[in-house]
Amino acid sequence: QVQLVESGGGLVQAGGSQGLSCAASGSIFSINVMGWYRQAPGKQRELVASITSGGSTNYVDSVKGRFTISRDNAKNTVYLQMNSLKPEDTAVYYCNADIRVWSGGVYSYWGQGTQVTVSS
Repeated sequence: QVQLVESGGGLVQAGGSQGLSCAASGSIFSINVMGWYRQAPGKQRELVASITSGGSTNYVDSVKGRFTISRDNAKNTVYLQMNSLKPEDTAVYYCNADIRVWSGGVYSYWGQGTQVTVSS
């Protein structure tokens, strides 16, 4: 049994910064890719950023240069630092992780989601 618990989020003014974190716990053997997705009202969920266990990162074009994803493998935690926030960044942010569990198999797990609202 694995859980992803997110923290952070809330209301921030345009141009401001906010950080999100997501900690994985449970029957974890190893974690491969960890990532952050977001879903705005009326839109499909999109990948914002991802990071491999080796530290390779990938970002959607709209956040490049503004958002930074990082992870602490010892803590099974992934972070998203968001700077220069824009109203169009408003969405529910979800963390995701591809986890190999002790009982065998690799599964994709999701956090509960956290609202980020950027006011203009």
